[in-house]
Amino acid sequence: MTAGRVAILHADDVGMCHGANAAFLALARAGAIDCGSVMVPCPWFPEIAHTAAADPSLDLGVHLTLTSEWIGYRWGPVAIRAPSAGLTDAEGAFHHDVPSLRAAADPAAVEEECAAQIERALALGLHPTHLDTHMGAALAPEFLAGTLRLAERFRLPLLLPRRIATYLAVLRLGALDPGVYAGLADHPWVAPIDAFAMTPGHAPGAAEAAYRALLEGLGAGTTFVALHPNMPGDIEAITAGHARARPHWRIDEAALFASDAPARWLAEAGIARAGMRGLRDAMRGGSMPTPPAVVTGGRPETIQPAPEKGA
Repeated sequence: MTAGRVAILHADDVGMCHGANAAFLALARAGAIDCGSVMVPCPWFPEIAHTAAADPSLDLGVHLTLTSEWIGYRWGPVAIRAPSAGLTDAEGAFHHDVPSLRAAADPAAVEEECAAQIERALALGLHPTHLDTHMGAALAPEFLAGTLRLAERFRLPLLLPRRIATYLAVLRLGALDPGVYAGLADHPWVAPIDAFAMTPGHAPGAAEAAYRALLEGLGAGTTFVALHPNMPGDIEAITAGHARARPHWRIDEAALFASDAPARWLAEAGIARAGMRGLRDAMRGGSMPTPPAVVTGGRPETIQPAPEKGA
């Protein structure tokens, strides 16, 4: 057993569609996952925002959204739609991918749009626990400074793992120098998270083996595990026609985490669990690196402080 391992089981893409909302609510209320983040520009965001406003126990951040990847199901900016801002494509939606966004977008417009998304969440009664980014777009080098300013302005921990290679490896940001992220773990509003892991692709019927390998193989420190659970019903139509999209990944994930298997695997491997609210509250209180509360085997425990830089 590797000592000092913590998993943050996080549902990305909440608000993208009704099935994403239903899966998050079922899993979060059952204690099967720890937190999630909302896509404010998406059609089903108001549903989850009103639910979260009525249920402050839900641990939800803002999934800063600047891309719209599907073919027949699109969304666009909540505030900055001027063509000169470069945030939209010929369909009036966000660009399909991050390289296209990077080539066209005005960084000032990106920052303003992301601020508007956070402000809309607040206006609907959601109290975000953190910031993370859809497809990593808001962390691309051109937009990174503005996103860090927003984390500081709204006093919200930003997901930018210390072991940045674990994050960049699963993103499609285009050409960049990883050195632009050096030293950012010292930023006062970068969350103290060590590594990133994500929903594994798997063949039909192979979910259990794929997720067990992912969870039991987490490295030392705190790992943000980005999940994408979805109830069946709408995700099948949304992903239709996409060569890389497999709706069973999201549907199988929701079913698997509704069982006790992932929690059991983590407990048996000695891996604790944490949410993002504890990090936000500790960072706002100036108490870091005092370990925030986590859950392991159903009992409160603590995250051990991250090692000193260079350790």
